[in-house]
Amino acid sequence: MNSEPLFHISKRTQLSNSKKYLIRFSAIFLALVFCGVITLLVTGLNPIKVYGTMISGCFGTARKSWVVFQNLAVLLIISLAVTPAFKMRCWNLGAEGQVLIGCLASATCMILLGGKLPNWVVNILMVITSMLFAGIWALIPAYFKAKWNTNETLFTLMMNYVATQLTAYFVIIWENPKGSGKVGIINQATQAAWMPALFNQKQLLPIVVAVVLTILMYIYLNYTKQGYEIAVVGESDRTARYVGIDVKKVTLRTMFLSGLICGIAGLLLTGSINHTLSETMVGGQGFTAVMVSWLAKFNPFTMVFASLLLVFMSKGATEIATSFSLNDSFSDILTGIILLFIIGCEFFINYKISFRKNTRQEENK
Repeated sequence: MNSEPLFHISKRTQLSNSKKYLIRFSAIFLALVFCGVITLLVTGLNPIKVYGTMISGCFGTARKSWVVFQNLAVLLIISLAVTPAFKMRCWNLGAEGQVLIGCLASATCMILLGGKLPNWVVNILMVITSMLFAGIWALIPAYFKAKWNTNETLFTLMMNYVATQLTAYFVIIWENPKGSGKVGIINQATQAAWMPALFNQKQLLPIVVAVVLTILMYIYLNYTKQGYEIAVVGESDRTARYVGIDVKKVTLRTMFLSGLICGIAGLLLTGSINHTLSETMVGGQGFTAVMVSWLAKFNPFTMVFASLLLVFMSKGATEIATSFSLNDSFSDILTGIILLFIIGCEFFINYKISFRKNTRQEENK
């Protein structure tokens, strides 16, 4: 009796980039087919019509397209922020709170200084304070990690709750009108301290910032000494110390950089897009950015497509829920299925399945 298992799993030694992309695109295609079948069976709707509604909901008009690319830009910036830390194997799950601190810093400048100083001066102060305070917020768990080797995953995660409650405290102080529980549009009548709209298109500034940061991050990670140090520390702490790299210094510097870029995202959310402050305004994008960075394998340019995919699914799922009177749970199911296929395809990229050969057929030969 043959006791050999039917199949066994082994790690792939090497797989070309073309095959990797083929597997990923195949996973997306199969996910769409599967979602189409689920849609047809559960709702009786034509899947092609549903997907067409998703596309028109995202790109049906110029305004919808601008909003999609604006949302893509914000998610991309946050994804770029966490990438250096992740590449260093320092798991920064505090991007949500760091962005929120950037929002709080920008709102503070707008409320306290808007109309009292020239707009360009307040804008510069907003940039500085948002980046600085978010950077310091990320530096706190980094210091404990470097000094006492604390668990940065839990530390950064808990810092999100602190940032949320801190923001909620100031929302109550600045609520407008009183008793509403929200700040409202800051300086709505005068638009004092609002970030400038490039070419009279308010969605353009976040897009331009995201493009510049993507290029700079790619150069930083791949063509600078600091990027090399991040890669070495991520591979092995011992190797990094052996070649003379100060691991503690790299940890502090990299986490501070993550916070700085999160601060830019917070600046854009409050100063350019929403012009308000609330404890929910980041909307979970700090956690979604983790998925974007991981799916893109820490490649800034690949993150553009990963961010677009997730923004498209989120926006499109909301559109079909509205157009076809489906509840939000169904749209979440479709999004979850697609993400499951995308994440699952990474298994087939890293591992291969070998089936047991038929010994009887081999003996007959």
